[in-house]
Amino acid sequence: KSMSVIFRTVERPSDPRVENSPKKYFPQLVTLGQSAYGEKRILEAGEMTRYYIATMEVFGEEGRKKVERHKKLRQGKGFITIESPKDVGRVEKTGNNKLAVLLECVSNLTANEMFGSSFGTELEPGRRTEALAEKICADIVKIDEAADFFAVITNEVGSDGEMYEKETLEYIRLLGLVNCRLAKMASEVVEVVYGIPVMKKGAEV
Repeated sequence: KSMSVIFRTVERPSDPRVENSPKKYFPQLVTLGQSAYGEKRILEAGEMTRYYIATMEVFGEEGRKKVERHKKLRQGKGFITIESPKDVGRVEKTGNNKLAVLLECVSNLTANEMFGSSFGTELEPGRRTEALAEKICADIVKIDEAADFFAVITNEVGSDGEMYEKETLEYIRLLGLVNCRLAKMASEVVEVVYGIPVMKKGAEV
């Protein structure tokens, strides 16, 4: 079994639901480089049943174009697509076939869980952030337990040094908590820089 966390550093958060929005919400995430590398790793893992878990909620024409671009890239590669903006820990292994899973992406999943669900809303914001991190990671662990090879796409969004509105800072904190826990669990962590994979943890690329 292997779990690979693949990430890219994103520096300009904006609201994906609003065209030309100011930098004050969660990121419009571009994961094309990570996606291509993640798919490559899945294909290299050998003959398996391949699941692609899509977490993006589509907002506007730009979002639709991004989804179509990713679908075209996956054509002919044998992926079964599961649309799951939240609560991703529902993948089950059936039969004796080996299972490879590509989860894309944790950044959108985190935003959906934080801004689009009622989970933990009875808690004060800081405690809710910690509870959400536990919940998101527990869901991802369920996938890891079912999969023989698991590639997780995410982004690092907290390194631009700017200040944002309180809810955005809590999102950045939440994603940081989730990413740190995933990196600790993973057998390898890879940063994709301009399409080039740079190994941060694990064997040589």
